[in-house]
Parts: sequence; C-alpha cells; structure tokens
Amino acid sequence: MTTFKLGRRALMATAVAAMAFGGSAMADGHKVADSIHFLIPGGAGGGWDGTARGTGEALTKAGIVGNASYENMSGGGGGKAIGFLIENAESNHGTLMVNSTPIVIRSLTGVFPHNFRDLTLVAGTIGDYAAMVVGKDSPINSMEDLMAAYDADPSKTAIGGGSVPGGMDHLVAAMVMEAAGKDALGVKYIPYDAGGKAMAALLSGEIAALSTGFSEAVDLANAGEVKIIGVTADERVSAAPDAMTMKEQGIDTSFVNWRGFFAAPGLPDDKLAMYQKALGEMYETDEWEEVRARNGWVNIHNSGDDFQSFLEDQEKVIGDLMKKLGFL
Repeated sequence: MTTFKLGRRALMATAVAAMAFGGSAMADGHKVADSIHFLIPGGAGGGWDGTARGTGEALTKAGIVGNASYENMSGGGGGKAIGFLIENAESNHGTLMVNSTPIVIRSLTGVFPHNFRDLTLVAGTIGDYAAMVVGKDSPINSMEDLMAAYDADPSKTAIGGGSVPGGMDHLVAAMVMEAAGKDALGVKYIPYDAGGKAMAALLSGEIAALSTGFSEAVDLANAGEVKIIGVTADERVSAAPDAMTMKEQGIDTSFVNWRGFFAAPGLPDDKLAMYQKALGEMYETDEWEEVRARNGWVNIHNSGDDFQSFLEDQEKVIGDLMKKLGFL
C-alpha cells in the first residue's frame, strides 16, 4: 500500500486554529489588512492559481482584507517566483506567494537552489486530492481501462501533468501506477506549464490521461471537458460524488497535496502576524466555506512553527518516497 497523507500534526493544528480563531472575524467586524498581493508561481488555470484567487475572493468578500491583486510568474518549476521574492524581499512585504508540496519536491531534486527555509513561513491553508482525468471523448472510462491501454502500448499511453519531471503530478502518476502493479519508471510522463496547457494536450490527444489536482479536475468535469477516472481520496468527495476513488478500483493508494502561503525573507513580525490573523479568521466565514466546498478542498491550517514542523516532516516522507521510486 502506498499512502502519503498529511498526518495527525496537521489535523491537530486545524483543531487548535479553529479554537484560537473561532468567530473572531465576525466579533471584530473590521479589516485585518488593507490589501494583499498574491504571487502565483505558475500559469493561469493551475492549482496555485485557483488557490490564490479563491483565498483572495474569500478574504475580500468577507471584509477581512480590503482588496487583493494577483500576479502569475511562471518559470523554473516555480523557482522563478521564489527567486524573485528572495531577491526583491524589501519591496515585497505586501506579497504572499502560494505554494504547495512541489516546494519540497523541487528543492530535494535540485530543480532550484532554494527551499522553504529561505522564505518566511506564513501558513498552510488547504489540502487538495489528486485525480486522473481523460478527455470527454476518450474511450477510457476507468482506471482499469487506462491500465489496459498502458499494457497494450505503454509508449502511446502517455500521462501528462502541470509540473516538471519528478514533480508532484509525475510523482502522483508514478505512485498510482506502482500501486497498480506497473513499473513506475516505465511510465511516459510529459510535463506542461500548469493546468491550462496540459488540458490542451489532453483534448488534442497528445496524452492519454492527465494527472492533476482534484479541484482542477472538478472544474474541468463540470465544464464537460473531461471525465474523472480516479481520485486519490480514501472516500468519495462530495464535490464530485460520481468520481470513483483509486481504492474502489483496486489501486491501494491515497494522496493529498497541501497548499499554503509564504512571504519574503525578513518580513517584519507585525506584518507576519497580520497575515496569519487574516488567514485564521477566514476559516470562520461563509465566504470561505463557499470557495472551499466549490473546489473540494480540505481545511488544513498550520500556522508559524506548526507549518515549519509540518514541512520538515513532509521533506522526510517525500524524500523517502522519491528514493523508493528512483527519482532521487
């Protein structure tokens, strides 16, 4: 069995955060921050993009933040945005950069020279399952169909993703194939810059299936563009109740990707506390629940030191898994 989950520490942090921040946004009735600029390390249509914009939407509609702005900065598997934030730290104290499991994966593989310790850790905010999807007109309707196509012709059954080789979408695809009894290293993986370009490749037939975040898959399925053939949750998710889990289909694996926010190094303590307060209060609002439910996200709140401990644990778990799969 391959299981890669967030663990008790994250769930405990969620409970602590709920107790600490319960109802405070409503009780205070005032803005926590005038504005936040969200830096997104990938292109439009990806999971980082959706997380930043969904968070900004909830914060502004709930009145916790006055206004939110967004900047997409693709390149280097997320490394360009990280480098930019570090090199221009003093002029970016009003910026929060969204990131997720890849910040751990890519520093382990040396894709970029920095890691999470080079930034100011603000908070982990959500979890997002992974999904395997195929185009709406594909003859593939289940993981069993995908495995049959793979067995018939591995070279013509490429799996795409919105991350670099050895990145998270690749890692998830490898975990799923390994759990299905296939050679993970034999899988033909084609990387794309974020979800939009990967989706175009799927619809054109360049790839047979797409490894992506569950929230992205739900949006595409609701738009009638794809079929979700497998989800890495332990149980079906209410945002797409017809989508079968991998486990239901005899593939004993599960995975959830955390997402959260980082700031420039040297961020003043009062600004860090302000951002952490804003994100903490967000959980108690109807506006956030609407965004969360729409995307099928899981609330996972790790703030400050809890976030650092969580990331250090992830670094070890992911490193061990990548060694096992031959990526390190």
